Amino acid sequence: MREIVFDTETTGFDPLSGDRLIEIGCLEMVDMRLTETKPFHIYINPEREVPESAVKVHGLTTEFLKDKQLFAEIAQDFLDFVGDDSVLVAHNAEFDMKFINFELEKAGYPIIPAKRFKDTLAIARTKFPGQANSLDALCKRFGVENGHRTLHGALLDSEILADVYIELMGGRQAGLDLAVEKKAYAFVGEKKERPKRSFAVSEDELQTHKDFVQKLSDPIWGA
Repeated sequence: MREIVFDTETTGFDPLSGDRLIEIGCLEMVDMRLTETKPFHIYINPEREVPESAVKVHGLTTEFLKDKQLFAEIAQDFLDFVGDDSVLVAHNAEFDMKFINFELEKAGYPIIPAKRFKDTLAIARTKFPGQANSLDALCKRFGVENGHRTLHGALLDSEILADVYIELMGGRQAGLDLAVEKKAYAFVGEKKERPKRSFAVSEDELQTHKDFVQKLSDPIWGA
């Protein structure tokens, strides 16, 4: 199954209040493994000022973004990358979905149906109810390295999320279980030849065996 692990950065929290998309990072995953397909990563000119509160989160300034492409100019490239039927995996997917679909609709493209999005935050809350389930908290829980994450970044966060998602779905542990199963199977199926006896059976041994068998009721071998 083809899945797209992705993340976005924005100018704020609500596109209906004037906030816009400014970065998209996507990674391709097939059957729970990242492929060698080049990631899709783009910065976007939001056609507005980026608030300082948002800059503190992701470091993307108005000056940096002013010469980048508009979403309408990259929309088709994004849609070509995600394809028509891949599952789009994000942490708190509802947030990313509303910005992606707002920009698609604004640019004159059909929106992506909600059923194509998979939310790792919802999965984590089901598996770990009442616990912290932010991306950083999940990294700590699963031992996923994120020390290089000083600011949010769509591509970097997608890479981290891919590792977390695999763990959420039982990826690493499932691999260990499989290895143990294979090892056990190999052990059970291993055949070892018993060395042949190099000397004849004595009369005393034959008689002892015969006496032992006669004491058994309905033995499965003959006396």
